[in-house]
Amino acid sequence: GKSFLGTPYVGGTLEVGEQEQLVIELQGLDCTTFMENVLVFSRLAKKENLDFTSFQKELEYLRYRDGQMESYSSRLHYFTEWISINEKKGFVKDITAEIGGEPYNKQINFMSTHRSSYKQLASDEYYKDIQEIEGKLNQDKRYYIPKAKLASLESGIQSGDLVTITTTIKGLDVSHVGMAYRKNGRVHMLHASTRSKMVEITSVPLADYLQKSKSQSGIIVCRLQEAS
Repeated sequence: GKSFLGTPYVGGTLEVGEQEQLVIELQGLDCTTFMENVLVFSRLAKKENLDFTSFQKELEYLRYRDGQMESYSSRLHYFTEWISINEKKGFVKDITAEIGGEPYNKQINFMSTHRSSYKQLASDEYYKDIQEIEGKLNQDKRYYIPKAKLASLESGIQSGDLVTITTTIKGLDVSHVGMAYRKNGRVHMLHASTRSKMVEITSVPLADYLQKSKSQSGIIVCRLQEAS
């Protein structure tokens, strides 16, 4: 992850073209593509297999619901679904509840209620797909650590854990994602920052960083699993 420090932040890197395609971008990253690239590179390094074809296959398996790119709606758009699906695939384990998290009860419907913000949702087929996905997500149990409790619970977080920032924005589950980075005994975040417009490590601990934004409500924490 630190090898990407200073890489420019570029928003919306996956929203290209009219047809869904497997976007591979290393020169300009948003928070999701930064995290996915780090995870894929880490897994391939463990396997001692860093050829491009392996990278491509691993990224596709990670990014899409059934591990295969089929259409716009086959991509994991909501990050809580990304966590759930990739936990089943063995990429990550959601450890939020076991380190002190509490229920995160929130209705998820941001994409369907902001249809005009997503050009692909002009398609009735994709729109119905997203509505169905949201319905399933709203049946899942989720946990988070409220930002007011993070400082007292951060001892359970390790460097390299996936840190997902929850949000108060109506209908949306997660607004940002990065990697935990322990520094001077505190948890900071290694991430592609919309504030500094590059990949960075937060200058202040994550608990303090979250206090700067009214819309950031807390975090979900996942531990990366060993590549098999």
